[in-house]
Amino acid sequence: MPPNSPANARQRLCVFYTGRVQGVGFRYTTKTVAAGFELTGIVRNLPDGRVELIAEGQGGELEAFRLAILDAGLAGLIRDEQVTWLDAKNEFRGFEIVR
Repeated sequence: MPPNSPANARQRLCVFYTGRVQGVGFRYTTKTVAAGFELTGIVRNLPDGRVELIAEGQGGELEAFRLAILDAGLAGLIRDEQVTWLDAKNEFRGFEIVR
């Protein structure tokens, strides 16, 4: 969660995952995990082999979601996770896989 931010404030979580994260069901698993959380956003493959996750919701919910992705069996595929916190832009409806 971003520093100095209340847990119930709407935030935007941006994560770039590197490792063996394409062609292994990473996006599908992330979408399945997202269904258990109160958030909106997208997950997509990038041309350079990374996966990008953008999610919006309350800060505490987003941090729990980020950890749940790792606990869903994806941690072993991830070499690095670049996490950035921003203000929510409220531009998503639901959570989707973008191609």
